Formats: sequence, structure tokens, C-alpha cells
Amino acid sequence: MRVITIPKPGGPEVFTIVKMPTPKPGPEQLLVRVLGIGLNRADSAQRQGRYPMPPGIGNIPGLEISGEVEALGPKAKGFRKGDKVIALVAEGGYAEYCLVDHGLAVPMPKGWSFADGAAVIEVFLTAQETVFGLGELKKGQGLLLHAAASGVGTAALQMAKHEGATVYALAGSQQKLDKLRAMGADFVWNYKIYDFVEEVLRASKGEGVDVVEDFTGVPNMMRNIAVLKVAGRLVLVGGLLGSTGPFNIMPMFRKRLKILGFTLRAQSLANKRAIVQRFRDKWLPLLAKGTIKPVVHAALPFADVAKAHAMMDADENFGKIILTID
Repeated sequence: MRVITIPKPGGPEVFTIVKMPTPKPGPEQLLVRVLGIGLNRADSAQRQGRYPMPPGIGNIPGLEISGEVEALGPKAKGFRKGDKVIALVAEGGYAEYCLVDHGLAVPMPKGWSFADGAAVIEVFLTAQETVFGLGELKKGQGLLLHAAASGVGTAALQMAKHEGATVYALAGSQQKLDKLRAMGADFVWNYKIYDFVEEVLRASKGEGVDVVEDFTGVPNMMRNIAVLKVAGRLVLVGGLLGSTGPFNIMPMFRKRLKILGFTLRAQSLANKRAIVQRFRDKWLPLLAKGTIKPVVHAALPFADVAKAHAMMDADENFGKIILTID
């Protein structure tokens, strides 16, 4: 099978396509013929050497796939050969075949393309666990989304609006802001032009928001805290602008705030199975009905992985960038 590897850290040009043996499924695994691969910021960080893999697994990038079940281990349940699935993996998605734990795969909704399928599971799971799990967002509450035009951002926006929340969205271009508003965002601002603290407080009549979903990291910590209500929750999902720096803890005491962090890849298999089951119960039916939808910015051929990563690194995308395999 063809596999995309990272022979050394660097830019998109370092990716190399090599041939490797097709793996065989373990007792509770599916072997999936990969037809769609979702790109994530974690893949870019891994490529640059800034996101080391958890111990005990390989170094092939790729966290989410869509495809067809090719073979099953003897204890794998719920699927048959030929089933179309979307799946979460800890590594190995950038390949023509991928091993998937049977508890981390779900049926792909009817009528979907494999590009649609590859645009879902990593971002909707992340939004589910951060906005509603850690963030405890409820109907009538306010959510501030950094990087709202990203895969996680567009998922979280749809989910939050479905649950009756008010969404304040940040993005870096007018085109993205227009699309976010069309998707239901209540307030949108270009973070390159406007001070989001002033704008959020003005829009919320001085109250602020209940939850902040942040991908940027320490440089915005104090500003995020400034827009949180009493007992608000700041959920950190990334550190795109930096992970270290000064931080004043005093406002946390006064406001009784919660600051929470999240990563998906490093969690235990048992935790991931439970996370996927929550998604399958709550959000997959809504996706299948079209109530909420995957957002695909572009689908590029497998061999164009460098071009796809350059697009992601340049922050051109609204929603997901997908690699497809014929």
C-alpha cells in the first residue's frame, strides 16, 4: 500500500510517499480501505516536529478517515466487509489502508461522499467533548469561538446553535465571517481588525460569555478571561500562538472560573470508545438527517498532500481539507 511519511521535520515539502505492507487487523480491529482522509492542525504540528506521538504507536500522520471495511478481526463487532465507515485513529490515516478499533468506527450516512465522511469525526468529537463536556454549554448561554472557520469551529458553531446557544465567532477574513454568519453565528468579528474583548462585551451588554473555546493559547489567556462571566469556562484546545508566557491568576478567584485543557489522541482506548459512543448517540443521527453538516473546503488527491498542507498552513480553509484516494 502507499503511505505518506515524514522522513524529517519541516514544511509540506518533506512528505514522502512510500510503499509498505498492508497491515492485518488484530482481534478487535477493522482493516479499512481508505478513501477519504481529514487533515488536522495536529498533522501539521506533527510534520513540523512539534507534536510527538504517544508512546507505542507509529509516526504515520492522520487522525480521521472514511472508507470501506476490507477485513475484520475475529472479535470485531458491528460491521461487515464492504461497509462504509468513518473512523477515528491515533495514527496511520495517511495511507491506502488503515487499522481501526471497532469501537472507534461508525457507519457513514447514506448519500455521503467519502470526502464528507472524512470531514466529521475528529472535529465533531472534539467539539462535543470540549464545548458540551468540559465547557458544559447549555441552551441560552454564550459561546466565544476562536478559529471559528476551522473544522472544529464550524462543527462547534452548528452544534451550539442546535442546542440554543448564542455564538460569538472570530475569523481572519470577511469571506469567512460571511460564511459563519450564514451558518448561524450571532456575532462575527475579524480578529485582525477588532479587539474581541471590547466587541464581545459590547455585544453581550457587558455580561460576557459562559464558554470560550480557544485554539490560540497563552497570548490570549487574559483576554479570554476578561470576556468570561462569573463561573465561566475557558477550554484550551490548542496553542497555535504559543504555550508559555505570563499569566495572572487573580481574576480566576474573583470570577470562580474554570480553565480546562483537552486532547483526544493521547486518551485511552476506553475513553475514546466512550467518546465515540456519545457522538454516535447524539450527533450522528443529526448528521444523517442533514440537520448539521460536514463542511468541506477542498478535496485534493492523495498525491497532493504537500499542496493540501500548504493550504492549511496558510489558513485558507473554511472547514475541512480532505485528501481522497481513488
